[in-house]
Amino acid sequence: MAILRGGKRIGGMDVRIGIPRDRSLDNVAGDPRLKRNQGFGLNLRGQPESTLGRFQSYVNEAEGFARSARYYAEFVLPRGVQNDENVTEDERRGFSAESDNKNTQDANGRRVRAFCQSIQMPDRDIVMKELKQNGPARKIAYDFKSGDISATFIADKFLRERTYFELWQRSAISTANFNYNFYNDYVTPLNIFQLGQYASKQERDDVTYGVQLIDCFPKTIGPVEYSAAANEVQTFTVTFTFRYWVNYFIDQQGNIDLGTPTFGKAVVKRGPFGGILSKLPPELRRAGRDVLNDLRRRVPLGRITGGRVFPPFKLPPLNI
Repeated sequence: MAILRGGKRIGGMDVRIGIPRDRSLDNVAGDPRLKRNQGFGLNLRGQPESTLGRFQSYVNEAEGFARSARYYAEFVLPRGVQNDENVTEDERRGFSAESDNKNTQDANGRRVRAFCQSIQMPDRDIVMKELKQNGPARKIAYDFKSGDISATFIADKFLRERTYFELWQRSAISTANFNYNFYNDYVTPLNIFQLGQYASKQERDDVTYGVQLIDCFPKTIGPVEYSAAANEVQTFTVTFTFRYWVNYFIDQQGNIDLGTPTFGKAVVKRGPFGGILSKLPPELRRAGRDVLNDLRRRVPLGRITGGRVFPPFKLPPLNI
């Protein structure tokens, strides 16, 4: 129905005029507004940009998402009581010795890592205090703290995985005379890695993110529960406490080889000038490497040797 209409019959024909109502919903599928891109301009491939296209490009740039099942935890037993001539036999009694920890680590260390069914990345809580001078108070950060983390392990029929952590606890407290050991003899780092696959590599177990827990210790070993109602694989839980944790890729920028499939210590990558360039972000490291390589080839001696010798001394190959 029109808003305003009128008509007149002229020569046997009806002539009508009027102002119709909105007809934008008569052809919804053909509405040109639905064909608009939620954005503007062209991308690098000359295609119109859109919200969905940008989201897809972010996913492609990230090479996929992190998966909860793609992780690796590295446990290492502490030093334990050392075989020092100054330590009496009574002082050693009830503690796990250095040799015991080393033998157990060699025998069952990889088994414990493989049977880690689940584990948590640590959190970090910034401790703040309100400071009010004039107007609304400001919250000032002055410390940080992290809560304990828990890990669940599958146990074999000998419960060797549980014995592994019992030996770790025995490095701190003697089960014979109830003495306690020195701090550095029972704490050790613990590494937790997020795994993924780089587009430029074929290996699917590359480290894409990693944290190290400093001065870690298994505070609580959970009970082993039995039941005749279910014949399930036995598991147990260990709660770890630690002093603090660091992010390998932030707190040790330039000191770790990104994407390495090995799970040892961070690979220190030194370059000339005391490794200054190795502490720069990846983009700047690549630029600095190109500049230095070009400089080494431009000097007179470098032209002859192809940049392998840089006056007045010989430098190792740039590894930044």
